Amino acid sequence: MRLSSYPSRNLHLDEQTLPAWIAILGLVLISSLCVLAGAGGILRLGFPLLSLAVGLFLYLRYPVLYIGFTLWIWFLTPWLRRVVDSRSGWDPQGVMLLAPFLVTLVTFITLVQHLPRACRQGGLPFILALSGVFYAFFIGLILNPPLAAARALLDWLTPILFGFHLFVHWRDYPRFSQNIQRAFTWCVLITGIYGVVQYLVAPEWDRFWIIKTELVTNGTPEPLGIRVFSTMNSPGPFANVMIAGLLLLLNSRDPLRIPASVVGYLVFLLSLVRSAWGGFLVGLFTLLASLKARFQMRLIVIILVMAVCIIPLTAIEPFSEIISTRVESLYNIKDDVSFNERSETYEQKLNIALSNGLGSGMGGIYSINDKGVLGVIVLDSGILDMFFTLGWFGAIPYVGGVTLLLLSLFQGNENRFDSFASAARAISVSVFAQLMFGSVMLGLPGLMLWGFLGISMAARRYYQYQHSVVLEKR
Repeated sequence: MRLSSYPSRNLHLDEQTLPAWIAILGLVLISSLCVLAGAGGILRLGFPLLSLAVGLFLYLRYPVLYIGFTLWIWFLTPWLRRVVDSRSGWDPQGVMLLAPFLVTLVTFITLVQHLPRACRQGGLPFILALSGVFYAFFIGLILNPPLAAARALLDWLTPILFGFHLFVHWRDYPRFSQNIQRAFTWCVLITGIYGVVQYLVAPEWDRFWIIKTELVTNGTPEPLGIRVFSTMNSPGPFANVMIAGLLLLLNSRDPLRIPASVVGYLVFLLSLVRSAWGGFLVGLFTLLASLKARFQMRLIVIILVMAVCIIPLTAIEPFSEIISTRVESLYNIKDDVSFNERSETYEQKLNIALSNGLGSGMGGIYSINDKGVLGVIVLDSGILDMFFTLGWFGAIPYVGGVTLLLLSLFQGNENRFDSFASAARAISVSVFAQLMFGSVMLGLPGLMLWGFLGISMAARRYYQYQHSVVLEKR
């Protein structure tokens, strides 16, 4: 049974979805007017609240559109925050960045509704991970400032909730997968084009953001000096979104796939995130291995065509030098500053992290300075972050949940004939493979990891049900 045989309902503008699109366009219009009028103070608080209201409305009435809306809120809110800050003054608290978390937290309703029977329906891995997170939150409330614990909880909790939501609504898998495919196609195209502009022009709001945050990982605030992060906050999350979009585009038949892929691969390279480059290759090999031979040949041809389009662009200035220098660093690991710093971090902190049984709890790697601004102590390692925060008592169920999900994805055969399911599994593996190099289980990268784990499990459950129906009819 092919995915393309299902109608694309609840995706396009029609009489049934008109109220939903009015709500979404209303949010866009109000936000645009506030930006143009310089009413940043109103928008900073109003945007998260309006986004939550629209998200709740879509969740209750238009569940398919809710998925796409949630993704776009994650993709675009950091950019909107930068524009507002550049015009209305710097907001160190970043209140607007609450919007994607609040919209995603709506899926807590799903957890409450389905928790009693989730374990019986295959949701045990999600429950295990959630138990580890809530354990660390309660420890954090005891050991750390409540604000820091609550901020950390948002990073850890929302990705799991989103993945769980996709999983338990497995009956809607065909419509959910189509909506996700469409969202990422447009995301790669739009954020890719903006990423090229960001690199060549360095818009004032992006320069303002780099200067104020002093994040050296974002590059220098000048044309040709920015490590592309497009509409997101930093290169790492952006690169993981590109991984998801580019892997999905390999099996897409949308006419936009070619221009989207061209700009997508270019800005993916310009992000200069080597761990994401490696994760993409892992995902690509996972995707190839899951397909039948004739689909493998088709995919190889597509990859070669994309290479023919991309390589000439990366071989000309102003792109070639910065990309080639970063690629060459992969062959000179011993002289690489980033690699040496990460190795030193592991040597200094791994034993400490592994010996901390209870963990530091949520907020243990967050700090509040003398101005009351909440900041993050960067560990540059998902493994260290996990054991420092969750401890052994939280890390065991959390890692156990992720491991059970990954193992279960390789037990079904839906990936042999459903290209979206194949790509979703590959994306999950590619993000997880970067755990040693960054906290990819949190925030937007975490949404990629848990979201595609959830939709992959939904695909498996959906096709198991279809198979059982066929057997009953016989």
